[in-house]
Amino acid sequence: MADAGVGLHRNRIHRALSRPNLLMGADRELVLLTGLAAIILIFVVLTIYSALFGIAIWIVVVGALRMMAKADPMMRKVYARHMRYRAHYLPTSAPWRRY
Repeated sequence: MADAGVGLHRNRIHRALSRPNLLMGADRELVLLTGLAAIILIFVVLTIYSALFGIAIWIVVVGALRMMAKADPMMRKVYARHMRYRAHYLPTSAPWRRY
């Protein structure tokens, strides 16, 4: 029989292992890629207008990425998996339906 004083054995799961990898509230890789594109735009063209445009584009895209991460932090990975399986799972109402 089970002893009344013995409870379940619990293991701690550290938050760093279960949280999504975000930077500035958005997906880390997409924020860094957007920043790289903005920096390339700024330093290749080298005008004040390209600098303003690059900064504006970066702010707008990071804002959109933050909204996307707020809805679902794993949305980028889910979309990439969806694109990989797109040929196998056709968007039809029935499997035998032609499109």
